[in-house]
Parts: sequence; structure tokens; C-alpha cells
Amino acid sequence: MSDPSLERLANATLLAPFPGAVPPRWILEGLERGMTGVTLFAINGNVPGAGELAGLTGELRRYADPLISIDEEGGDVTRLAHDTGSPYPGSAALGALDDPAVTRRVHRSLGAELREVGVNLDFAPSADVNTADDNPIIGTRAFGSDPETVARHVAAAVAGLQEAGVAACAKHFPGHGATSQDSHLEIPTVDADLPLLERRELVPFRAAIEAGVASVMTGHLRVPALTGDTPATLSHAAVTGLLRGALGYTGVVVTDALDMRAASDAIGIPEASVRALLAGSDLLCLGSKEFEDSVRAIREHIVEAVRQGRLPGERLEEAASRVDGLKAWLTKAGSAEVDRVAGLAAARRAVRVTGTPSLAPKPLVVEFQAPSNIAVGPVPWGFGPWVPDVLRVDADQADARELLERAHGRSLVLVVRDAHRYAGHRDLVTALLAARPDAVLVEMGLPVWRPEAVPYVATYGATRANARAAAEAIGLLEPVTGDALT
Repeated sequence: MSDPSLERLANATLLAPFPGAVPPRWILEGLERGMTGVTLFAINGNVPGAGELAGLTGELRRYADPLISIDEEGGDVTRLAHDTGSPYPGSAALGALDDPAVTRRVHRSLGAELREVGVNLDFAPSADVNTADDNPIIGTRAFGSDPETVARHVAAAVAGLQEAGVAACAKHFPGHGATSQDSHLEIPTVDADLPLLERRELVPFRAAIEAGVASVMTGHLRVPALTGDTPATLSHAAVTGLLRGALGYTGVVVTDALDMRAASDAIGIPEASVRALLAGSDLLCLGSKEFEDSVRAIREHIVEAVRQGRLPGERLEEAASRVDGLKAWLTKAGSAEVDRVAGLAAARRAVRVTGTPSLAPKPLVVEFQAPSNIAVGPVPWGFGPWVPDVLRVDADQADARELLERAHGRSLVLVVRDAHRYAGHRDLVTALLAARPDAVLVEMGLPVWRPEAVPYVATYGATRANARAAAEAIGLLEPVTGDALT
């Protein structure tokens, strides 16, 4: 195999990031030399607005027919709406609503928005079954904790995205929902034997495969019964043995970002890339900051692994063939219309209200600042867009007496996000409710913890749509029939 053809095959495995809203020359030259595509990141400035993004992707297509991928789940994890919050509810809300037709409609509209700006590969939906309440990385990104419920909605989401002409990607194989660690920072462990995996984690992935999912993303997590101490992304047993063999998946396999510590902290991204290809992956998502020099080093390391006989050239040819098949599918894929009414309508139906919230005019809204995980990023959330008097507090620093004084003579609304994960939040809520049992508690994460006998609202997510729906449910806003968020 000649050096130019080998380098082209190595390029064909790469989804590279880049800084800014204008593709740099090295990206365009890479596409001309066979690089499969790019991954867009809001934190890199790739998504300044719809018009600019469409211009960016159009420029990329002047040089090749690339895969243009993004991590757009349409819920708390959003890149298109990173500056406002998503106009669509996320997976937990859709799972709580449990109407697969709605999930399909929401994802069809989301796919239409992606296609309008030139994105053709979406790293969604999450097929994880969130069975660990303290899961720091999945939570509201999952459709729920019941495998069959998750499976129904994963299949619907895949259908919706792909009806809009965008390739879906079921993640994070073999399932990230039973973990209590963040794979951006360390290797999570799923303590499950193979029969339990079959009954729980694998059910939604089977549903995604049956729905014709265009790609599957591997997770950087170890399952001792399957992978030993190796993360699934680098495990031949997980990717080739289980996903390809037992589940019969023949489509494209893409890695989660290889800059995550769980994948590459001990061995480096170039070596993680080679091992992921050996395990059976076809596409390498490199991460957000692996620019020109890093991409060159990764490509050279792949080429050298082939020359040394560690990585069969046939493995690269196999990967390139699968990617070519995905690109061929995209040329024949359908399209759909953006339907943002679907997002707010679904968020409204997903809200769950216990008790009877009753607010006087000009209530005090206190939002508890919650740390954001790396996958979600700094996306705004809460009632701020519609309620002028919102107080955002650090629960560990706030004084209950001062808050009660400020709320004297006013209705009080307390807004939390995953309160079950933060003892300080629960303590402050408990202290405030002891003095103000008439207060309304709004949970914008998973409704795992709740006090008794107070008006309680669960949104199952913190998107812009979720916040608007909750504000309407407690009387902060008047609903307008059929409106859509912009």
C-alpha cells in the first residue's frame, strides 16, 4: 500500500475539530486529501448563529462531501441553541410524556434544523438507561430508567432524525446509565454481568439497530465482565464481538471524543485512535481542541501502526467502506420542515404538577445555581427570559433568613436542578419551606428528591422550552395556544 493511499485511508477515519466560524486552510486541505469530516463545537466558536453556520458548512462543501457532525440532543445538551437554551425538551421529558409519536415529531424538527444549516451527522439520541440516580453525565439526557421505555423513544428519535435527512447516532455503547463517574474525567465502571447487560443496557441499542440507525457511538466505560479494565471504545470484545457480532450491527461505529481522560489519559490520543480502530470503530471523534498539529500526529501514528503491522490496512479499508456507505445514504436521504411548535407543546405535556400552585403578582423566584457537567456546558437555564425578578443563589453560601426577608409579603418560587445530587440545595430548600410551606418548588432536573406537602413541579429538563412550560404551569406566564419558541 503506497504512502499517499495509506494517508488517505487514515484521513478517512478522522472527524476533526477547528477553531472559529471560518474553516482554516488546514481543514480544507485535509478534506481535499480524504479527511472524512469535522465535528462542530460551540465552545470553539463554530456555531455563532444559523446563518453563519450555514455559510461555514457551505464553505466546507466547496472542497469535499464531508460528514459534518455535532452533539445536538435537543435537550440540556444543545449546540445550536447554546446561547439561549433549546426550544425542544430533552429525552427525560419525552420519556416521562411517553408518547413515541411526539418524540419522533420533535426529532424530525430537530433534524430539519440541523439539515438547514448543513449538519448531516447528529450524535444523538442517548440510548443510555439511567439507572444511577447520581449519574453525573447522563441524567436528563436519557429517556428514563426503564429499558423498554428508553428503547421505544430511541427508535422514535432515530426515525425522526433520519426522516429529516440527518444520520442519527445511538450512544454511548454499551450503555452509560449505570455509572457514577464522568468519563470526561475518569473511567466509569458498569458493574453488570452479560445477562444484566442484555436485559438492561442493550435493549435500547437493539431497538436503534432495528430502526436502522446510521451510526453508533462507543462509550469510554469499562464493563469488567465484557471489557476487563479496558474502556469499551478500545475493546475488541465490546465493539467487534458484542456490537458487530452478537447484535449484528453493520453500520458506522464512531468513538466518543478521544480527548476524554477515560479514553486517552494513560496512552495519548494517537495511540487511543489506533486502539479504537483495532477494536472495530470506523470514525474517530477527536475532541474539541485537537487542531492541526494534533490531527497530523494522529494521522501519522495510524499510518505508522499500519507500517509496523499492528493495524491491518484492511481494517482501514473496511472503515472507509462503511463511511462511504453512510455518505451514499445521505445523498438519498429525505428532508422535513422545522416544527418548533412541537417542542413547546411536548414540554407543556411533560410537566408534572403536584398540589395547587397559587402565586400572587410579582413573586420572588429563587433559582439554585447548579454546576453543569462538561457535556452540557454553560447553556443558560431558568425563568430569566420571562421573569424580571429572578435571584440566582449559591445554596452553600445563601442565608435562609435573608431570603425569607426578601420574600416577605410575596409569593415564593424555588427552582432547583437535580436537588437529589446536592445536600446543600436540599438543606436550604428544607429550611425555606419550614417557614414558607406555601412556596412552590420547581425541579428542572430529575425529580428524585422532593419534600412532602408543598406545591411541586417537575419539568424533567432545564431547556428553554421546559422553563417556559413550567412558568405557564405555575401561573407566571399566560400560555398562548400553538406558539413556538424562537
